[in-house]
Amino acid sequence: MSDRLERSCGSVFRRWLVTLLIGTSVAMAFRVPVMAQGEAVPVIRFAQLALHCVHREYPNKVSHVLVDDSDVRPPRELTPAFYGCFDWHSSVHAHWLLVRLVRLYPEVNLAGLARSKLDSSLTADHVADEVDYLQAPGREGFERPYGLAWLLQLAAELREWDDPDARRWQVALAPLERAAALRIKDWLPKLLYPVRSGEHSQTAFSLSLVYDWAKVAADTQMLELLADRSADHYSGDKNCPLNYEPSGQDFLSPCLAEADLMRRMIEPALFGAWLTRLLPGISGGADQSGWLETATVSDPSDGQLMHLGGLNLSRAWMLEGIASGLPEHDQRRSTLLAAALDHRRAGLAVVTGGHYEGEHWLGTFATYLVTERGLR
Repeated sequence: MSDRLERSCGSVFRRWLVTLLIGTSVAMAFRVPVMAQGEAVPVIRFAQLALHCVHREYPNKVSHVLVDDSDVRPPRELTPAFYGCFDWHSSVHAHWLLVRLVRLYPEVNLAGLARSKLDSSLTADHVADEVDYLQAPGREGFERPYGLAWLLQLAAELREWDDPDARRWQVALAPLERAAALRIKDWLPKLLYPVRSGEHSQTAFSLSLVYDWAKVAADTQMLELLADRSADHYSGDKNCPLNYEPSGQDFLSPCLAEADLMRRMIEPALFGAWLTRLLPGISGGADQSGWLETATVSDPSDGQLMHLGGLNLSRAWMLEGIASGLPEHDQRRSTLLAAALDHRRAGLAVVTGGHYEGEHWLGTFATYLVTERGLR
């Protein structure tokens, strides 16, 4: 563990981290929200978007390094497990959405179709081809970190699900899960500086997904690496310029994602002090209006501008996560949760707008939010 982390968080953090790493109840790493059947309806609506796209090959944006002529092939041959939903990472998290749906709501009408789609994608042969693709020369940076982090999140969902199909899919996916984890472990020690963008390259959000997977997988090496890297990258931050956000096509908040990562790393009292340094503008009290305005989508048919719809959704779950990391008596919790509610409403309003540019991925963000996947 780095000296910087020890100076910043002290012995309380070290005791907490050791307890986490050797905890005996790994299966309880996430709490599954208890919902009435009627509350499954929004998730079913989002799952319909995933069912529509997981095996829809075109349009397709391939992030693909050509080594020779043999690499000129259609997406279904390049990455046969995850070729739909416009791009690789969206296909991965659409499969996560389907697993999440059937795990939480096994009796819904769409569950059978979702299982069929997952059966078709998550085969040993398809995954072997995915591993070969990932490990081919020139693809060291493929889907790093965002797509790899979502792949691990898919693996985490399968690991936590006690179901015969899920166990079979987990076994099939395991080689790609291992390859993705090794790629992250190889990369993080060399990542001397965080990436603070509002899109796929951002490190804070992806490290949160990887961290949550590592808890489920009981991967202590990854947990220690993430704790050390997060401390090096973020423990000394202060006055994050939240008023500079959003950029024109963000779907992640650099400031809030950093805070949502660090609440996983620091126990509440120390996290509260760190958050004061990072975002001193958060206040408690009765009037919470105007602290953080929601983003406006000016043209939902424009795939880049539609990112801002996802920003509202990701901000909502990050604000909820940050609030959960504070002590119960901290007055900033009410401010954060009020802003989260505003962003939730704004984000959910544009998920199913009839434009594939947004619908191929926004259902995942909406499901992650409403099923509280990121909250421990």
